[in-house]
Amino acid sequence: MSQVAAKRINLHTDDEVLGKAYDARVAQRLLSYLAPQRRAISLAMALMVVGTLADLAGPYLIKVAIDGGVATGNVTVLWLATLGYLIVNGAWWFATRGRIRTMAIAGQSIIFALRAELFDHLQQLALGFYARHSVGRLISRVVNDVGVMREFVTWALVAVARDALHLVGLVVAMVVLDWRLSLLTFLVLPLMGVATAVWRSRAREAYRWTRRSQSRVTGTLSENIAGVRVVQSFSREERNTRHFAGDINRDNFDANVASARLSSAFFPTVDFIGSLAVGLVVWIGGTQVLGGGLTAGVLVAFVLYIDQFFNPIRDLAQRYNTFQSTMAAGERIFEVLDTEAEVVDVPGANEMPHIEGHVMYESVSFAYEDGVPVLSDVSFEVQPGQMVALVGETGAGKSTLVKLLARFYDATGGRVRIDGIDVREVTQRSLRRQLGVVLQETFLFSGTVADNIRFGRVDATDAEVVAAAQSVGAHEFISKMPNGYDTEVEEGGAILSVGQRQLISFARALLADPRILILDEATSSVDTQTEKKIQAAMATLLEGRTAFVIAHRLSTIVKADLILVIDGGQVVERGTHHELLAQRGRYYDLYTMAFEER
Repeated sequence: MSQVAAKRINLHTDDEVLGKAYDARVAQRLLSYLAPQRRAISLAMALMVVGTLADLAGPYLIKVAIDGGVATGNVTVLWLATLGYLIVNGAWWFATRGRIRTMAIAGQSIIFALRAELFDHLQQLALGFYARHSVGRLISRVVNDVGVMREFVTWALVAVARDALHLVGLVVAMVVLDWRLSLLTFLVLPLMGVATAVWRSRAREAYRWTRRSQSRVTGTLSENIAGVRVVQSFSREERNTRHFAGDINRDNFDANVASARLSSAFFPTVDFIGSLAVGLVVWIGGTQVLGGGLTAGVLVAFVLYIDQFFNPIRDLAQRYNTFQSTMAAGERIFEVLDTEAEVVDVPGANEMPHIEGHVMYESVSFAYEDGVPVLSDVSFEVQPGQMVALVGETGAGKSTLVKLLARFYDATGGRVRIDGIDVREVTQRSLRRQLGVVLQETFLFSGTVADNIRFGRVDATDAEVVAAAQSVGAHEFISKMPNGYDTEVEEGGAILSVGQRQLISFARALLADPRILILDEATSSVDTQTEKKIQAAMATLLEGRTAFVIAHRLSTIVKADLILVIDGGQVVERGTHHELLAQRGRYYDLYTMAFEER
């Protein structure tokens, strides 16, 4: 295998694993995404300071209003203190609104860039990567894990700084007002510490359980919806419903109830501990007020500060799991981004010139895994305009041969040449732009019929789209659709039959005007009538092009200029249909067993 392939990164298979609350490697990578938004973050931090100072000033102004205005009968002081209170609360409103808006935009900008980078990187990875990793988990990276990062960047990052600053400011304000009442308030902090520690340890497990159960719900729903035809065909509806309701959904219910119970115990506990502190301060402070050792304004301001004091402590406890989730999500995202593409353009790769279609396989070998060869020393030559048919049993290596031609994989031994040029020496884009591929399992994208036919040549005119469809016999059924070529095909082409999707894929390949055409079991999923339409258009489709055809149906390959019989990753026979039948060898056996029925 190549050195790049040897450097593959094994992605975590457990998406519910929580990481450390702080991982220096992940944090450093995150900072690189924060850097372009440093101005916005700095502004948000400045607004945070303004908002915090305004929030801290409120209780003090209440104290001034009571002691300097109400107690002394000074209306001017009372009016000024009230006005000041309204001003600082207005400042808090503007600062908080500005901070939230600024961080929301900055956070979305960061996530926009991260998600775009992930999407672009995933498109560059070779097919081998997707063969080893499930699509569901990759989608989870782009959607769920990036969503966790968005929550962290948009809310948690500044919130932690705000809570810490607010807590420090509250301690200073309380100590300045009355250090004795401050010490009295701090007596309940050990209770808060114990409650937080217990909640944090149990919340970690509850959070993991909730994510795991939600993942199972999503996976089960996805699987049953995708396989609904099989479910209904075997009358599994009732049994599947019992399994989902009694196991999957019930587990998710229990997980969420457990999380709710923890929250219902922790947050009221924090409020109760705060009430204990208020009770102690009101009792002791009230006694001092009655004795003349403390003013009523100081006592009221102190109670207001206590009311604020436990909020940042509670928030910081909540942020612990957020940080754990962020570190774990960040690690999973960066694992994907750090996965090196196995098929890359060599430095200084040239553009593939106009292809004539002369193809040579020179002692080509390939293995998906070390020590497990799929192709061994395969050599053959195809002249421009020739049609080559690849036949053999499933797993013989037919599809792998054409994948090497399109550089979906790189040969591990030997080389593939087109017009004398090693396909590894040119850019993938310029090579594939001149290749057309029609697969057995046709994939259509959301959009119109015309959009899907134009997929390989977006600048094609409407007339060219119609001409391509007419050439492969697709125009008739397309014209009968509700909106013709402007009909939305929906996800995967759900409104079309298998044969119709296949005909559209033929039109798509024809419109792209490839110099080399690859048909991988392209007619195996269509009925006889549809196949006749395809066969009628095949002459037009193949005219002037080199074609590689993998097919099980005899009618597709009998007219091939060259038939290669693949067995065990090697070419065991080659020749025309009649030549191979005359040899009465491996092709003859395949013909009598599989191709005889038409």
